[in-house]
Amino acid sequence: MPQHLRAIAVFSLVAVVTVGSSSGSASAADRWEFPIRFSKSVRETAYSGRVYLIFTKREREPRLGPSWFSPELFVSAEVKNWLPNTPLTIASGASASPGVADTLRSYPEAFSRLDLAGYHVQALARFNSWQREIGKGEGNGFSATATVAAEGRQPELVIDSLVPKREFQETQWSKLLKVRSTLLSDFYGHDVFLRASVTVPASYAGSPARRYPTIFEVPGFGGDHNYRESAEPPAESRQDGVEFIRVMLDPSCPLGHHVFADSANNGPRGQSLIEEFLPAFDKQFRSIPKPTARFVTGHSSGGWSSLWIQVTYPDHFGGVWSTAPDPVDFRDFQRINLYAANENMYVTADGQPRPLARIGGQVRLWYKGFADMEWALGPGGQLHSFEAVFSPRGEDGKPELVWDRETGKVFTEVAKTWEKYDIRLVLENNWAQLEPKLRGKLHVFMGDQDTFYLEGATILLKESLAKLGSDARIEIIPGRDHFNLLSPELQDRIRSEMVAAFRKSHPDGM
Repeated sequence: MPQHLRAIAVFSLVAVVTVGSSSGSASAADRWEFPIRFSKSVRETAYSGRVYLIFTKREREPRLGPSWFSPELFVSAEVKNWLPNTPLTIASGASASPGVADTLRSYPEAFSRLDLAGYHVQALARFNSWQREIGKGEGNGFSATATVAAEGRQPELVIDSLVPKREFQETQWSKLLKVRSTLLSDFYGHDVFLRASVTVPASYAGSPARRYPTIFEVPGFGGDHNYRESAEPPAESRQDGVEFIRVMLDPSCPLGHHVFADSANNGPRGQSLIEEFLPAFDKQFRSIPKPTARFVTGHSSGGWSSLWIQVTYPDHFGGVWSTAPDPVDFRDFQRINLYAANENMYVTADGQPRPLARIGGQVRLWYKGFADMEWALGPGGQLHSFEAVFSPRGEDGKPELVWDRETGKVFTEVAKTWEKYDIRLVLENNWAQLEPKLRGKLHVFMGDQDTFYLEGATILLKESLAKLGSDARIEIIPGRDHFNLLSPELQDRIRSEMVAAFRKSHPDGM
């Protein structure tokens, strides 16, 4: 990691974590003091990682938050070698103890500034670093919910429960495909599995000699293969006579959404999909194992993933239908030109706060606040997920940051390394080789009022492909945003276009 990234101030607040005897009293400056520990019943060994206090006034467990658009207060701290049943205190206004990080992070305000009386609170520990979701990630620890009393020392919160494993609910139509990846296992140093839900059409069981084309779908950020569990067969009985096997891929990883791109931090994700997952899928299910019978789609981060898969592996898929993809041209990274000198993630050129999301024309998220929230939550957030995919690995073993978390300044030398993932640039630089392989295969849909300001990059991609003479269909749909773009009408249209592409190469359906 470059020297200028090493000393990053996170938040301008005074707060601490102390470890020691639970009988100690809070400093006179402490407004809040929360003693916590974890039981040996949930973990027998020392823990190093992040610990949280999450608060809410809603009638639900605090660990089920915070949400992007309506976050409530949470506090996090890094601990080292925290032993079972050893008291640890998170407090505002005291000094840090040895062995614990000397900064405590909170969002959306400083820990000491809020009146927490009456809030519900839970303590959490991110025991399973493989899970990016703190309160819902399998194997992470949490306490019972307590209600915050008046200021001062609170009753002890004991982390004595673990988030249970979510079991995939297989049905006659929906099956779990789990493939051990040698490539990823070697990268991480332990077993890593590729997972997907596979949903077969109604005729599958009764037609043992029939083979089917396949739609591979990548869910957006936060989604995984469980997104498409199906108790009933898909409604594939159409007049066109084509039925698809539908595969929901799992793009989740410890650092967020790996988008099926090979990277220094997430490993050979695309290579493992092509070389390990596809052969296993074709062996286990009655697919038509030909590129002309494989189609890929996805929305948001899944939209970027699907487009990347088609562009990077044009010989393996017969077409992509990408909706509302994440930035496909880094000259407009949600209105930020990552390649420009003196660019800033937090403020515009005229010094105004930079928006990140809008709903109904009203700004609902700002870049600075959202970045602060992710920095407090730790690895696995949406913005950090981009760095995990696109950035080199730093000397500290973490993805190199592309902007200063305190000032918002873009580190253009790091952003320059992102060029190999800039889909527009990849297409321009390799068009002579890619054009014949991608002819008739590129379809991208974007609303002109995208919630996360993604339309600008897609417009630039459209202009670039037009100059290249591509037959790609890039459509900017008026009046649509990130959440209402994928209407039933558009879904039906995409399916019809996939059917037409399949019939063109397989007029007999085989």
